[in-house]
Amino acid sequence: MTLTDADHGPDPAVDDDIEQPDWAPGRVTGLIILIAGAIGLVAAATLTIEKFKLLEDPSYRPSCSINPVLSCGSVMSTEQAQFFGFPNPLIGIAAFAIVVVTGVLVVARVALPVWYWIGLTLGMTAGMVFVFYLITESIYRINALCPYCMVVWTITPILFVVAAQTAARLSSVPALWRVVGWLWPVLVIYYVVVILLIAEHFWYYWSTLI
Repeated sequence: MTLTDADHGPDPAVDDDIEQPDWAPGRVTGLIILIAGAIGLVAAATLTIEKFKLLEDPSYRPSCSINPVLSCGSVMSTEQAQFFGFPNPLIGIAAFAIVVVTGVLVVARVALPVWYWIGLTLGMTAGMVFVFYLITESIYRINALCPYCMVVWTITPILFVVAAQTAARLSSVPALWRVVGWLWPVLVIYYVVVILLIAEHFWYYWSTLI
């Protein structure tokens, strides 16, 4: 038995003028994925370029090194910045390229199978684990923040929630859809906690700016 829009009410992401025999993610969902993926891709590509420039010239000051706390240069020179032996942004370029293609396909109303969304959700889950690791390392070990990395910290959870909700909706399991629906409030809590951790740990610097 497949879910229809009637099972959970109208979905704002599905255009009313297009008949959908089965539920499918709409253009709004596709645009969210596309825009978030494009932002992540730009951030990852920019970090990669900055890393190469830093390798060419150790005295180079990256454009995202703004002050002692917001300093890409301090982060890029650490082991955590190349967790797998190569710059982390290269992973981001590959991952966000897939996300951008996914967004384009959804906007074009290409039906993607449920296994694809499950795979995307698993990929985003791995991305979330990596984001949690990098947040912890940046705040408590490196003691510096990379602005472009923080962009990735911001959009990855959104992509995770959208992918998880889409996979749950397409799985035709109403109970799963209701459970995954709680991810949006959890997402808000995530942002609040990260902001508070950054504010508390670097208060010694923020207080000098007041």
